[in-house]
Amino acid sequence: MRVFCWSFLLLLNTLLPQAFAQQSTSFTVVPLGVKGGLDEGNLSAYLVAPVGTTSYVALDAGSLHQGIEKAIANKVFSVKADTVLRNYIKAYLLSHAHLDHVAGLLLNAPDDAPKPIYGLSECLTVMQRDYFNWHAWPNFGNGGNPPALRKYQLHELAPRQTTAIEHTSLSVQCFPLSHGAAYQSAAFLLESKGAYLLYLGDTGADELEKSHNLRDLWQAVQPLVVAGKLKAIFIEASYPNEQPDNQLFGHLTPMRLMQELSVLGQLAGAKALRGLPVVVTHLKPTAANEAAIRKQLKEANKLQVKLLFPEQGQRLDF
Repeated sequence: MRVFCWSFLLLLNTLLPQAFAQQSTSFTVVPLGVKGGLDEGNLSAYLVAPVGTTSYVALDAGSLHQGIEKAIANKVFSVKADTVLRNYIKAYLLSHAHLDHVAGLLLNAPDDAPKPIYGLSECLTVMQRDYFNWHAWPNFGNGGNPPALRKYQLHELAPRQTTAIEHTSLSVQCFPLSHGAAYQSAAFLLESKGAYLLYLGDTGADELEKSHNLRDLWQAVQPLVVAGKLKAIFIEASYPNEQPDNQLFGHLTPMRLMQELSVLGQLAGAKALRGLPVVVTHLKPTAANEAAIRKQLKEANKLQVKLLFPEQGQRLDF
């Protein structure tokens, strides 16, 4: 009996830390936009803050104001929309500079407060050169065509290097992704007190993109999955499986998404992925598309991840 008790205690000592890591809440997420096009007021943008704080970063910024208003209507926020925009959002992390990921930032810039924008070099170059140039839009950046209004400080992220995000307790690592025709996107791995959240911008499958960017990302995060420290993965599925490969334009289908997660499963062990929240982003918003994507993902979910389909303005906790 004594041997059994000691064995039981040792087993608890092994399993409980991982169980608590999975169950405790570390991040508050407020989707301000979840679609992959067409609906101008509901484009990719997710606010993330350490739980119990209002120090949010925006992961992409396709839609801001309408999403904030939806969140207020859902009682996620109890302050005015301009307070959320100016004071709660401390920084922007842009995966790439396509308009469905940055339009909300541009349109709301005149009413925003000064804050940093983080991204890979290619993304920030497009923001400064092609948008903040006094032709497409006033120069709210800190370089480029004068006069630079310097409302936004553009901070280049070095791949895989940990960077503290100003005015928050969060840090981020950035990983390059391939988004078709050699166009670069990015994934952001956020950290708060030893817990992690992974957000992927638009990405194609490694096989079609002729790259190893996703495999490199999975190799980087697999220890966190095994340790139960990765709270959620945000990843796109833009088209149903029927979309031809040559018309994916650097996006994923349910089949391709599950193939990529299977690579992570091979690295971390399939059991480690069971119950892991996978937030499906960037669905192209036609009724037939969305219904097919949801059905195909659920049918292909052999890894038994926890599939979540976010709604604009509805809070998520991880």
